[in-house]
Amino acid sequence: MSVELRPTIDLIREARSTAFHYECRDTYAEPDEDDAFRAFLHNEPFDYRGWFQDWVTFVQELAERGVSVSRVRVVTVPHSDYQRWSLRVAGLNIEAGEDIRYLPRHLAQDVPPDDWWLIDDHTVAFNLSSPDGRGTETAAVTTDPAIVGLCRSVKERLWSISTPHAEYAQVTPLP
Repeated sequence: MSVELRPTIDLIREARSTAFHYECRDTYAEPDEDDAFRAFLHNEPFDYRGWFQDWVTFVQELAERGVSVSRVRVVTVPHSDYQRWSLRVAGLNIEAGEDIRYLPRHLAQDVPPDDWWLIDDHTVAFNLSSPDGRGTETAAVTTDPAIVGLCRSVKERLWSISTPHAEYAQVTPLP
């Protein structure tokens, strides 16, 4: 099995048809989210659209090329502060063209413990973090058939039992 380290954004950019993100952590420590998350926690005004515009543009460019971007977020209920914030800003992802679904952890059963991207159903990129939990913007990438097959089956199973954002938000009050 070969693994290479690559910038995650470059791998997503190279997608030809699909970019799927499996997310299973209840909290993240992403440096580019610090100010937005802090504003949410303190109920302060924040220009979320301006802050998120680069990602919106990126996803729209992918969509124009026919690439679909989707995610399943496995979340603990009750939600962590980060998940409540994430639920609130997910509308921007959806406006950009992403399809996001949610699955309460207690319904997910056996799931992998690490986040990953599945690109075009043949490449898996595991998100990497520094020892303090900060995202590194780098992924451990593999095309190993056994790992890809496992991730593909997890994607299919979780997608079939997860709830689209709009429905999930109706039963989960947005902050």
